[in-house]
Amino acid sequence: MKILYLVHQYPPEFVGGVEVYTQELAQAITKRGWQVAVFYRSYSRETQRTIQRHGDVSIFSISVGALSPSRRFLSTWHQPPIDDFWETTLAQFKPDFVHVQHLMGLPATLLERLVQLGIPYIITLWDYWWVCANANLLTNYSHTACHGPHFFLNCTRCVVARSGAHATWAASPFLLGLLFDRNRRLNKLLRGAARLLSPSAFVRDWYGQYGVPKNHIHIARPGVTPLAPSGSRRNSGEQGIRLLYVGGLAPNKGVHVLLEALRHVQGNLQLSIIGDTSAHPDYVESLRRMADERVVFLGKADRLGVWKAFADADAVAVPSLWHETFCLVAHEALAVGTPVLASAMGALPEAVQDGVNGLLLPPGDVQAWRNALQRFVDRPHELKAMQNQNAGFFSFENHVDHIEAFYRKILEGHP
Repeated sequence: MKILYLVHQYPPEFVGGVEVYTQELAQAITKRGWQVAVFYRSYSRETQRTIQRHGDVSIFSISVGALSPSRRFLSTWHQPPIDDFWETTLAQFKPDFVHVQHLMGLPATLLERLVQLGIPYIITLWDYWWVCANANLLTNYSHTACHGPHFFLNCTRCVVARSGAHATWAASPFLLGLLFDRNRRLNKLLRGAARLLSPSAFVRDWYGQYGVPKNHIHIARPGVTPLAPSGSRRNSGEQGIRLLYVGGLAPNKGVHVLLEALRHVQGNLQLSIIGDTSAHPDYVESLRRMADERVVFLGKADRLGVWKAFADADAVAVPSLWHETFCLVAHEALAVGTPVLASAMGALPEAVQDGVNGLLLPPGDVQAWRNALQRFVDRPHELKAMQNQNAGFFSFENHVDHIEAFYRKILEGHP
C-alpha cells in the first residue's frame, strides 16, 4: 500500500513538532512495509521542484518563494505552480491514501483534487488553522488567547492588525467575505475527510463547537519514546529546586510570566531555559533583563540533551498563554517521572493531574505561579511526592500501531 503525507514544512529545513512527527511517522510506517512519500512546500528563495529519496521515503518538495503573512493567508485560494507539482506527485507516486498533517501555506485545491480523483484522505488537527487563520487562537491586536470566530468580526480585526496598515480597515468588508469563504471551503474539506484525527479531547471538542461533527473526529494522542530513564534525583530541596523550561521563546509561551514569578521567590531555586534564542530576539532580550543570577539560558539542545534535562530536573514549567493542543514537553517530562507545573488551559489538563503529578495554575497569573514556586521551595517533600506519579505512558510505537490499524480500516472501506 502507498501512503502520501502532505505537510506544510519538513526537516531539516524546519524542525517544529508537526514536521518532526511527520518525519518519524513516515520512517516508522516505511519499516512496516508501506511505500511512503512526503509532499511539502520548501521556503528556499529559489523557485524549484525536487524529488529525492531519504532512506526509503520519497520526498517531493516545491519552492515558489518566501511567504509574507498576507501571501500565506491568500495562498489558501490560488497557487497554480503547487497545483501542477501536486499533479506530478499524484501521477508518479499513485497513492492509495493521503494523510494531511498541515495545509498552511498550501492551496485547498490540493485536497479538492483528491476528491475529484476519489483518493481518500484523513487530516490530523494539530492546531486551529482550519478555522483560525492565525492557527494558534492568539489575537494580533491584543496578543491574548481567543476562543474562536465571532461571526468573523474578530478575525477581520486580526487580519487588519497583522497588516499593520491603518488603511486596511477600508478593506474590512472584503476581508470579512474572504474569511467566510475560507471557512466554508475548509469546513467542506474537513467534512470530506475519511476521518479527522485529534491529538487531544480539547481539540476535538473545540472543532465540534465550530460545525465539525465530533463523531467524525478520532482522538489519536501522539506517543513518546523516552531517550533517558527517570532521574536518580537527590532529595528535592537538599541543594535547591531545579526547575526547567523547554520550548519556544515567544510571548505566547509565557516565559515572562515564569520569570516575573521567580523574581520574588525566596530560597534556593534554579531555572534552566532550553530554547532557540534567535527566533524572537527582542522577546529574548526582554527575558534576559528580567532574569536574575538563578536563571541560565542554555540555548538549543538535541533530543538526547532535552531528555536528560527532563530526567535531571525536579519540575518542568509550562506557563503557556495559548490553548496548547497536546504539548509534547509536558508528556515527555511526565514520561520520565518529572512533575509539571502547567497553565490550566487547552489540552494541558489532560496530561497534568493537579496535585498528583504536577500543578495546574491560572495562565498569566504571576502571583499564583509565585505562590506555587515558593510552596515547593518551602515544602520540597510535596514536590518529591509528585515525582514518578505518571503511571505508564503511551509510547510512539503504540501510537504507530494505532495509526497503522486506522489506515487499514480506511483502505478496507470501514471509516
